[in-house]
Amino acid sequence: MESNYFVHPTADVSPHAIIGNGTNIWQHCQVREGAVIGRNCILSKGVYIDADVRIGNNVKIQNGISVYHGVTLEDGVFCGPHCVFMNDRRPRSIKPDGTLKGADDWDVSETLVKLGASIGAHAAIVCGVTIGCWAMVGAGAIVTRDVPDYGLTYGNPAQLHGFVCPCGEKLTEMVDGTNQDSGLIPMQCPICHLTILILQTDYARLII
Repeated sequence: MESNYFVHPTADVSPHAIIGNGTNIWQHCQVREGAVIGRNCILSKGVYIDADVRIGNNVKIQNGISVYHGVTLEDGVFCGPHCVFMNDRRPRSIKPDGTLKGADDWDVSETLVKLGASIGAHAAIVCGVTIGCWAMVGAGAIVTRDVPDYGLTYGNPAQLHGFVCPCGEKLTEMVDGTNQDSGLIPMQCPICHLTILILQTDYARLII
């Protein structure tokens, strides 16, 4: 079956990458071999997708972002301009004997960004973390630990400052709904009124 996606003439897309229908790959992008990109994605100007990276459907990757080997973006992820992903916790150019390190001389640390999560412009995601479903990372944040589902995190280092609705609005706690025995804290969106249950262990991480 013929694929139906757009690649700008200046982009370099490996014939060994898999691109989903409806995806748009814009100026000066590079997509390496083995990469899998889902349907209806947008790769804006200057995006680099490394070998074997997995990207879901309806993902938006803004200008100047490199998504390196070991990073997985699930469906509906938003990556703001010039955010940074890492994949090596102990980066070195050379080995102790002074010779150049090769592909077999370091270990990839994997990073997972889950369904619907958003990463703000110029945020840096240290490798080995998971950013939870519908979480929101503020612009310029330095993320060094896992972000829970619906978590709102920002700062350097990034800390948890609240929880957000899938619509993007900050959630408020339902005063009459807390059940300590359930291990869950009910929170509600003031705009769309959706109620979301937050794990008490995640809620306990809040910096007020």
